[in-house]
Amino acid sequence: MKCIILLGYMCAGKTTVGKALGSALGRTFYDLDWYIEERFHKRVPQIFADEGEAHFRDLERRMLHEVAEFENIVLSCGGGTPCFFDNMDYMNSVAETFYLKASAETLGRHVAMSRGERPLLKGKSPEELRTFISEQLEERTPFYGKAQHIIDINVLDTFEKINDIVKIIINETKG
Repeated sequence: MKCIILLGYMCAGKTTVGKALGSALGRTFYDLDWYIEERFHKRVPQIFADEGEAHFRDLERRMLHEVAEFENIVLSCGGGTPCFFDNMDYMNSVAETFYLKASAETLGRHVAMSRGERPLLKGKSPEELRTFISEQLEERTPFYGKAQHIIDINVLDTFEKINDIVKIIINETKG
C-alpha cells in the first residue's frame, strides 16, 4: 500500500495530523526530520550549523527516498523538502501526497506557539518573522501546489479540528 505524505510549511500541523492519521489508519507514522536525527544522532539545527543547508538538503533527499519506500506508513516531511531536487515529483510517484495549506498569518501564530529551534527563523523579530514566512510561502507554494491533494487548514487547536482534517484525508485516499 502506498505511503501517505503530508507536506506544507513549517508548523502547518503536519506532525500533529500525521500522528492522528497514522493512528486512525493503523499505519506507522514517521516525521522525516526525526528520522534524520535518529539515523545521524544529531538534531537538524545542529546539522544546519555544522554542515550547512546544502549538506542537509542532500541528506534529507536521501532519507526521503529511504523512508518513502516503507510500506503502509504516514510520513510528514520538512517544510523545505518538496522544494529541492526532484523531491516533489518523487513523492508524487511513490505516495499519495497532501499539502496542508495555511495562510501566512496562521503559520505565524503556529510558529509563535511552537517549541523547538527553527534554524531558518532564529533571531527574527515578530515583524521580520511575518515577512519571512510570507516571502518563503510565496516561493514554496508552486512546489507545494504539485501535491495530489490540497487541504486548507486553519489553526489546529482542538482534537475535533485535527480529527476533521484526518477524516478529509481518509476520504480522499484511494486505499
